[in-house]
Amino acid sequence: MTPLLAAALAAALQHQGHAGMDMPMPPPAPPAGQAPAAPPDDGSIVVADTRETPGSLGSYAITREASGTSWQPDISDHRGVHVMAGDWMLMGHALLNLVFDRQEGPRGGDKAFVLGMVMGSARRPLGSGTLQLRAMLSPEPLMGPRGYPLLLASGETADGLTTLVDRQHPHDLFMELSASYSVRLAYATSAFVYAGLPGEPAFGPPAFMHRLSIMDSPEAPISHHWLDSTHIAFGVATVGLVHGNMKVEASRFNGREPDQYRWGIETGPLDSTALRLSWNPTDRLAVQASWGRFVGPEQLEPGENQTRWSASAIWTRPIYDGSWSTTLAWGRRSTAGRTLDAFVLESALRRERWTVFGRAEETENDELTGIHHGPVYGVGKASIGAIRDFQVAPHAALGLGALVAQNFVPRTLRPSYGGDAGGFMAFVRLKVD
Repeated sequence: MTPLLAAALAAALQHQGHAGMDMPMPPPAPPAGQAPAAPPDDGSIVVADTRETPGSLGSYAITREASGTSWQPDISDHRGVHVMAGDWMLMGHALLNLVFDRQEGPRGGDKAFVLGMVMGSARRPLGSGTLQLRAMLSPEPLMGPRGYPLLLASGETADGLTTLVDRQHPHDLFMELSASYSVRLAYATSAFVYAGLPGEPAFGPPAFMHRLSIMDSPEAPISHHWLDSTHIAFGVATVGLVHGNMKVEASRFNGREPDQYRWGIETGPLDSTALRLSWNPTDRLAVQASWGRFVGPEQLEPGENQTRWSASAIWTRPIYDGSWSTTLAWGRRSTAGRTLDAFVLESALRRERWTVFGRAEETENDELTGIHHGPVYGVGKASIGAIRDFQVAPHAALGLGALVAQNFVPRTLRPSYGGDAGGFMAFVRLKVD
C-alpha cells in the first residue's frame, strides 16, 4: 500500500473509532413477520420514516439492509417509493445514468452509454415469518459486450475469447431475482433463507452501486473483482442467523462470473462456498469479514479456483440536511499460488441537492499486459466528482454531474499508458425514489 493511502486509511479508522454515540438508535422495529404499522391499504403512496419499518431478515430497522443479504449502518437512507396493497408492501427505486466517458492515453478511449438499475421488492407476513421477493434489472447490455473504457480495470470476457483489460464490463439485464424468508426465534433473534437466480452470496461489503459512500459515482471501482463482483451469481442459496447486531451466514452458489451474453439467465452447479460475519456495533457503523472458495470463476480459465478474503467498515453520519458516508475495504484473492490484494477508501458528502464523492484505490494486478498470470503490478486510481440534483416530480430528480480520475502506474507500464493517464466522466442521472 502506498504511504498516502495508508495514512488516509489510518486517519479514517481513527475518526471512526471516535464517532460519537450521541445519535439515538432507531426506534425499535416490530418483530419479524409483523407488517409496518398504520400504512393505508388502498394502494396509495406511503411517505414514512423507514427506520420504523422492520427489516426483512430480522427484528431491526430496514435501513440496515443493503444489497443481497449484506448490511450497512442503521442510520443509512433507505429510499424508494412505497405502496401498500393489502398485506403486501411494495417498493420501487430507479437510478439511471447517461454517461460520456473519456480515458486518456493510448490504452484509453471515448464512449457514451447508459448504466444503472431499476429495482423493486414485495414483502408480506407469511405464517410466523416474513417473505420478501426482489428484482433488479439493468440497461447496461445496451452498451455492448465490450463495456466502457476504464483504465486499470480487468476481469471477465468481452467475447468469450479474450479478457477485458482497461475496460469495465456491463452488468447483465437480470441483476437479481431473489426470494427470502425469515422467522423470529426469540427476542432479537431470527433465522433466514435467501435464494436467487441471479442473487448475491454472503461475500464482501454491499455492492458498490448500493454503497452510500460511492453510489452517486457512475465509475466502477478497479477493485471490483476483489470485493463485489459476485453480486450477480447465477444461482445462490444462503442461510443465516441474526442475533441483535450480529449476523452469521453461509452461501452455496455458482462461482462462475457471468459470460458475454448479457441478456439471458445462466444456470450452473452451486459449487462455491462463502461465509460472512457482520456486526453493527452502533447505528453509524457496519463491519464485515468474509471468506469464499470460488470454483472456476473465470470463463477463460475454468480449471482455476480462487480463494478470496474481504473485510470492510462502513461509517455513516447524519449531518444537517444530509449525510456523510465512508467505506474502508480490503480484498484478497489467491489463485495458482499467487496472492493479490486490493485496498479501497471512498466517501460521499450529501447536503441538500449537492453530493460530492471521491475514491482512492490500490490493486495488485497480473492481467494488465493481456498475459494470463503475467507480471504483477501495483497500480492505483483516485477520483473525485460531484452531482447536483433538481427535483422534477414528487418522487423523481434529474441530476447533472462530473468526475475526474487520475491513474498511477509503475515506471515499466508508463510507456504503454502514456504516463499516469487520467480520465473524465460527465453524466445526467434520473433518480426515482
